[in-house]
Amino acid sequence: MAPPVAADIILIRHAPSCGAGRLAGRLDIPAQLPEGEALALARRRLTALAGVPGRVVSSPARRCRESAAALCPGAAVMQDARLWEQDFGEWEGLESAALPDLGPLSREETAAFHPPGGESFLDLAARAGAALAEIAASGPALIFAHAGTVRAGLGLALGHAPLGLAFEIAPLSATLLRALPGGRWSAGFVNLSLIA
Repeated sequence: MAPPVAADIILIRHAPSCGAGRLAGRLDIPAQLPEGEALALARRRLTALAGVPGRVVSSPARRCRESAAALCPGAAVMQDARLWEQDFGEWEGLESAALPDLGPLSREETAAFHPPGGESFLDLAARAGAALAEIAASGPALIFAHAGTVRAGLGLALGHAPLGLAFEIAPLSATLLRALPGGRWSAGFVNLSLIA
């Protein structure tokens, strides 16, 4: 589904999570939200980028919902399960040091790799890409999601899903994607921090 005119969607990676240092794709853990002036600054920066949000969409993950509520207080937040982070299967919750060394993999091999009992980045890109296209078809939106979801969107803009893996996506950063007529995409900015 492609929009009849260009539609901007701004993807916000959730605030840092309380599971820092652990692989937390589908673990539903809380966010560590900024407070006081840091939160006010994040809200001002988001308003400067997006104005008053007309639509706010979130992954069902607690860390995303909490980030959306903190940065867009009072906004109605729709949830879309296709925006969940990659499912890392048996690796969920493991500390970085406990993950197996897979050796050197090309970007394409990394994108196609399935952790035991989980899904590949290509699987994530397919479901998240469909969600982003559907959301954009209804017009501009703010989307609170995960680093993997943002990378999937960047893969759309670059026309090759594995290329999205080249980007580092910081917590509470914003990425602008523009859905263009004909199913094409472009990226306006990437990884723009909302916090100091």
